[in-house]
Amino acid sequence: MKLTELNLPSYEAKITTKGGKHFIYDEIRKKEIVLTPEEWVRQNFIHFLINHHNYSKNYIKIEKQIKVNDRQKRFDGLVYDKNGNPIVLIECKAPEVKISQNTFSQIATYNMTLRVPYLIVTNGLSHFICEIDFENNSYNYLKEIPKI
Repeated sequence: MKLTELNLPSYEAKITTKGGKHFIYDEIRKKEIVLTPEEWVRQNFIHFLINHHNYSKNYIKIEKQIKVNDRQKRFDGLVYDKNGNPIVLIECKAPEVKISQNTFSQIATYNMTLRVPYLIVTNGLSHFICEIDFENNSYNYLKEIPKI
């Protein structure tokens, strides 16, 4: 399997093959996950947050369901602060998927329920970080990953 080289520091991913399918070990969920291009981005980005930005893996949730407008949705990643408040919402796309307004609309829809102050959208090649200002109903793009 040819994996796209991402615009992220590399890490020693634990990849196995069973029955012709490739799997990657997810240290957050503590199990092997089918290795898709989006999962490759998700695992690399989560390791980037843990190993290069000191995010604790104990405060990260991956692929959990939430209810948005009476519909079940599933976010890619959510980081909590030490008090258990959601603080960073992450949306991952496969490297070949261009980040578009639709991607931001998707994460913004999830955030209507979660009300998280930071949003990150990545396809592993491009990363966009937004800080939400709920009081002024606006947002600002940031150059750096927020420290939590």
